Amino acid sequence: MKTYSAKPADIQKNWIIVDAEDVVLGRLASIIALRLRGKHKPSFTPHMDCGDNVIVINAEKVKLTGKKRDGDIFYWHTGFPGGIKGRSKGQILDGKHPQRVVEKAVERMLPKGPLGFKVFGNLRVYAGTEHPHEAQNPEVLDVAGMNPKNKRG
Repeated sequence: MKTYSAKPADIQKNWIIVDAEDVVLGRLASIIALRLRGKHKPSFTPHMDCGDNVIVINAEKVKLTGKKRDGDIFYWHTGFPGGIKGRSKGQILDGKHPQRVVEKAVERMLPKGPLGFKVFGNLRVYAGTEHPHEAQNPEVLDVAGMNPKNKRG
């Protein structure tokens, strides 16, 4: 018996659209990371990009449980002495680029390295309901309906 290893010609990439409205962020990110990686497919090969292309809409309406809206802070450093800065997830969701909260959550669930960076490139996140990928005929993935705990409203 031999182990199956997918070749680049064998890989079929589908387009999936996910509505993030009232869905818990961590549960959403784990499902998206699974789809991006391709682990839901029987032809999964660890060293190949065999996952799907994922479109996330309504990222600004994602839900955070507990005190994560004010307590979880993204830090960065400007490079100058004393230049550490931070914003909470709530400030980012209310700000100019609310899709970055979902992007960071998914990015941190993917492997680090060249393959992880390539897989992350298959994710498109939009704050509103509009997206320019209608021509790809994406399939709808109902994350809120998968488990009652996924949706908070």
